[in-house]
Amino acid sequence: MIQLLRVDHRLLHGQVVFSWCGQLNPNCILIANDAAATDDVRKAALRLGKPNNAKLVIKTVDDSIAAINEGKTDKYSLMIVTGNVKDAVRLARETTQIKSINLGGTKSAPDRHALSHTVYVSDEEEKLLHEAAAEGIEVFIQAVPSDAKKILT
Repeated sequence: MIQLLRVDHRLLHGQVVFSWCGQLNPNCILIANDAAATDDVRKAALRLGKPNNAKLVIKTVDDSIAAINEGKTDKYSLMIVTGNVKDAVRLARETTQIKSINLGGTKSAPDRHALSHTVYVSDEEEKLLHEAAAEGIEVFIQAVPSDAKKILT
């Protein structure tokens, strides 16, 4: 069962491990990120930060979608983390099991505007998120479980 799809440019770090994993207690974390999946050094660094009670799988977005759709993730209590909005929307649209997108942390940049103090998006990303919401995918901002959930419509 997929418990959470989170967008976080840092992928796996303390906030994800301690706050979200502490709340959801997943037995598997799937990092769906093309750059991380093809970089052995980055994969090794991500593995250092994983919680002891969870398996860590790092796949490309295409391979992640295939694994979900083929039922390979069904046996897990799964948390998915991706590094950007585009990949998260793609995962939600191209699988039937993902019903929501958690916006946790995205970088500030000159071409981005704030949706919250931790989430910055481009105009294109905001459009994608609103389209996903209109399609019935719940899109929400929540840095940590103790924060109030802010639904994007």
